[in-house]
Amino acid sequence: MSILLQPYKRFFEFSGRSRRKEYWLYILVFYVMMFVLAFVDAALGLGGTSQTALDTTEGFSASASAEGGVLTAIWAIGNIIPLLACGIRRLHDTDRSGWWILISLIPLIGTIWLIVLMCLDGTSGRNRFGPDPKDRLGRAAEAVFE
Repeated sequence: MSILLQPYKRFFEFSGRSRRKEYWLYILVFYVMMFVLAFVDAALGLGGTSQTALDTTEGFSASASAEGGVLTAIWAIGNIIPLLACGIRRLHDTDRSGWWILISLIPLIGTIWLIVLMCLDGTSGRNRFGPDPKDRLGRAAEAVFE
């Protein structure tokens, strides 16, 4: 549970490193909440729309879509800083500058490349951005080899 709260504990911390686990769990929670809040917005009439379709005449098919409203917008705006901070720390774990986050501004290819970068394993041991968050060698062993 503490790993889910880690991005919020490190809200304005753009230095250091974040593990893949921390980053991807945060992304999962962020998008699940976006999806849930979009349906809540639609149900409460707060500016969102929700569409569902069910066709049973030629077999079973279903679809659903949701468009966010007020609650979704508040959630997204409130998470801009933690999203950026966690993404930058994740890039630091792969020994890349946080400026690589801007590659996502390139349509399609940039976003795909950023996802690939976020999936890469972090550098083992200490790098220029700080100690290894996985602590693979252990603090005592790292102190011996410095």
